Amino acid sequence: MANNLVIVESAAKVNTISKFLGKTYKVEASIGHVRDLPKSQLGIDVENNFDPKYITIRGKGDLLQKLRKEAKAAKCIYLATDPDREGEAISWHLYHALKLEGKKVYRITFNEITEQAVKEAIKHPREVNMDLVDAQQARRVLDRLVGYKISPILWKKIRKGLSAGRVQSVTLRLLCDREKEIQEFIEQEYWSIESLFKQGKTKGFEAKLDKIGDKKADIKNEQEAQKIVDACMNQPFEVISTKVSERVKNPVLPFTTSTMQQDAAKHLGFSTQKTMNIAQQLYEGVKIGKKEVGIVTYIRTDSVRISETAKEQAVEYITSKFGKEYVQDGTAKKQVKAAKIQDAHEAIRPTYITYEPQEIKEYLSRDQYRLYQMIWSRFVGSQMTPARYESHAINIKNGEYTFKATYSVQLFDGYLKAYALENEQSGKVTTIKVNVGDQLECITLTPNQHFTQPPARYSEASLVKTLEENGVGRPSTYAPTITTLLARGYLTKENKVLYPTELGEVVNNIMLSHFDEIVDVEFTAQLEKILDEIASGNVQWKEIIKAFYPNFAKTVLKAEAEIENIDLTEVTDIPCDKCGAHMVVRYGKYGKFLGCPNFPECNFTKPWYEEVGVKCPLCGGEVILKKTKKGRTYYGCENNSDNCDFMSWQRPTGDKCPVCGDVLIEKGSAKNKHVVCRNNTCNYGKKGQQVTNEQNAQEKM
Repeated sequence: MANNLVIVESAAKVNTISKFLGKTYKVEASIGHVRDLPKSQLGIDVENNFDPKYITIRGKGDLLQKLRKEAKAAKCIYLATDPDREGEAISWHLYHALKLEGKKVYRITFNEITEQAVKEAIKHPREVNMDLVDAQQARRVLDRLVGYKISPILWKKIRKGLSAGRVQSVTLRLLCDREKEIQEFIEQEYWSIESLFKQGKTKGFEAKLDKIGDKKADIKNEQEAQKIVDACMNQPFEVISTKVSERVKNPVLPFTTSTMQQDAAKHLGFSTQKTMNIAQQLYEGVKIGKKEVGIVTYIRTDSVRISETAKEQAVEYITSKFGKEYVQDGTAKKQVKAAKIQDAHEAIRPTYITYEPQEIKEYLSRDQYRLYQMIWSRFVGSQMTPARYESHAINIKNGEYTFKATYSVQLFDGYLKAYALENEQSGKVTTIKVNVGDQLECITLTPNQHFTQPPARYSEASLVKTLEENGVGRPSTYAPTITTLLARGYLTKENKVLYPTELGEVVNNIMLSHFDEIVDVEFTAQLEKILDEIASGNVQWKEIIKAFYPNFAKTVLKAEAEIENIDLTEVTDIPCDKCGAHMVVRYGKYGKFLGCPNFPECNFTKPWYEEVGVKCPLCGGEVILKKTKKGRTYYGCENNSDNCDFMSWQRPTGDKCPVCGDVLIEKGSAKNKHVVCRNNTCNYGKKGQQVTNEQNAQEKM
């Protein structure tokens, strides 16, 4: 008979942990939070010391009744929710919701779901840490006050369904500020000059104009560039110095939540939400042969710390797999992380370093394998020696002009042996053999025109990096924040790039005009530091709310009186089938649709489709973005309902295949697009035909 009850958060952990602990332990799941603030009201008594009103979450009544029954029969109860502030708060809520006063109740945490880690946790129980609970309560109350006080103003002044949030609004501001920078950017012309010098029987080597006299080369127009070219062609090129130095490339740090999300976005194409979902699966447990076990450590962390046991295992593995020369000697220079790190648990790493990705590939889905491979190789690389390079710099003089050639030769691959992503791999370099005083034969001297570029729009990866650098939010908030902004229609994502919508700009302008403190990056970052102080037991959480709320409440009242109603109605040239009026774009639960402006007298509606600027290659109609019943986006013709059956999962170019006559479509990333035939039996473009600038220009017209 089980006389010990262990309560975890996720049902996925139950079977795994049950096998570790045996028959004397009963493992149950709370399925996340069991109590929260009510959805239908503020739930915070602002007149009485800001006491929160917690209620049982709808649908959790039967579960709590079952857990109470199990707890009543158990001698000891172990609250084993996740090892972070949220998990600590869930344990505290469970204690009160299950009425465990007078029972033997212990709080246990484990950073990985392995037999050793779980059993060690059972051996070292503790009490619920109220400082961590209070930090989570402070965050929850602050977020509720901001969201429930500002959102109704947006409903009243713009439309229903909008929302504002403490971290969400700052994130939106970052995107809108970047868009403004791009729109206001004025490009500047500049030129560079590249030379190609002959070297033996090879194709030669390149150098760039580096200095004019003692100053860095700064060429503003074609006339200046051509003047330099003409001057150089009449004078000899002489090598005046060669320098050889050694540099090291330090191993990467193991993954935090933020860096994992960034690399998964850049190298795997995962959204932040998808990354966290798959990582959660790897943490909670997968079946490897007959054994079910978590294969990565806890996935919500901003710590880069590694346990001594994990380090020892890594040393043993690296020595046997790659050789002793690849083992970090302990003196390798480490990158310095920001002071805001909460070092409560470890970095993200594999629980068993001997579970090589290739060895367990058959037990994982494709996406699980790809993410696990990245986590595994990143951790192994972090415990290895630096990569070493020999750097060469050659200065070539021509009158007052100095050209410079640089290249590197890899001497030792170090950590890149285990963790070498595409952009970190070193290609083969031809050694340049010249000596000081050599006269070089210049084959070509080419002036190149350039224009300064505006800052890039945010991708999910770069946005997460910016949020982390500015101290906005915490690892667990990045994915839900971006997901909420997309769901609300404040952002849109195209080719993995995030754009603020018109609605997003309107909401951001309101927040900037009336709630500038809420959307101030520094203010939000400072609040995060205060939450850390609460978690450390240095600050009382209600004191923070008392200091924040009075001015905020006045700002809300002022904003409600000053903000005017905003009409976002977008009139189209599409006539209503019933009354002939020009239909307008409306917003519903599932996004945009077309509605009659004479509603409710005329209630005609029809789907809203977005034109992609390409003509249908079959009938000449407009190609539009459509959605399947399950929500998957595809490209179809506006005449699909009549006599055109064009449909494609990939964006069409508008042209037909010159080989078989089928439709040409685009495949690949934005930087490396290829045009291929939609017909799988046709080989046109399959080996990689680049999209030309002319084709791109036609598509934009």
